[in-house]
Parts: sequence; structure tokens; C-alpha cells
Amino acid sequence: MRNALLACAALFLAVPAVAQPPERPWLAGVNEEAEKAAIRDVIARMEAAWNRGDFRGYMEGFANPDVIFVSRGQFQKDWQGTLDHYIRDYGASEDTRGKLHFYDIRIEMLAPDTAQLISRYTLDRPKDRQDGINTRLMRKRDGKWVIALNHVSSVVTP
Repeated sequence: MRNALLACAALFLAVPAVAQPPERPWLAGVNEEAEKAAIRDVIARMEAAWNRGDFRGYMEGFANPDVIFVSRGQFQKDWQGTLDHYIRDYGASEDTRGKLHFYDIRIEMLAPDTAQLISRYTLDRPKDRQDGINTRLMRKRDGKWVIALNHVSSVVTP
């Protein structure tokens, strides 16, 4: 019985140490929740722009001209190449563009001007519906969050 009590006491004392977030001195003075909210706002504006057919508005969320964009096992050329890809492959009509929705958004602050964002998305359209995951490196440039690296992994579902 005594050993059981000692084990419970040891576990009780160990749990708070494990549950505490790791110290991150490089983020001292950063309001993480405000930065994460600003990043979520960028993603929400991008989603809204896509859904109204405004590909240039959608692209405002990406670093220009030096975004690195990986999709379908290929690198897109740059910001303009990514815009051209969207217009060419999705811009013919509302049916080809579909309705985009980002969800299950997870953001981790890596530095005051750098964050990792991982989210799921759906592109709902009559033909070739897509479900996938985006992995994004967000950078804060001139006070504005942009996607510097975007990697898409998607599945076309019937």
C-alpha cells in the first residue's frame, strides 16, 4: 500500500512538469494569439477571394515574387507562375474553380516573424472534388503575414 501511495505521489508531482509548455525565449514579447489571429485572417481572406473568383486576391496571401509552391509533385515557377496555374487550371468557370474551404488550421510560432501552418482543405466542385492538406511556412514581411512556402498534398475524390 505504501508503494502504491508513493507511486501516486510521484505521478502527481510529475504531471505538472510534463504539462507545462516548453520555454521559448525567442518568442519573448510576442503576442502569439494576436499573431495567430492575423495569420488566420490571411487564410480567411484567401478563401473568400478564391470563392468569388478573384485569383489575384487569393494570391495576395503569398510572398511575391519569391513564393515556393509545391503541388502535384512539381514546383510552380514563382508567384506569377502560381497565379498562371490557378487561372489556367481552375479559372474557366465557377464549376472548375469550385468552393474552397480551409479547416483544422494549426499554427505554431517558430520565431517572431515565422510560423508553420498546417491545415486541411476541401475544394468542392461538380467534377474532381479535392480533399487535402496544406503545409505552409508563413513569414511576416513589412508587418504583413504571407506564405513563403506552400506544399499541397491532395486527393481527388469522386
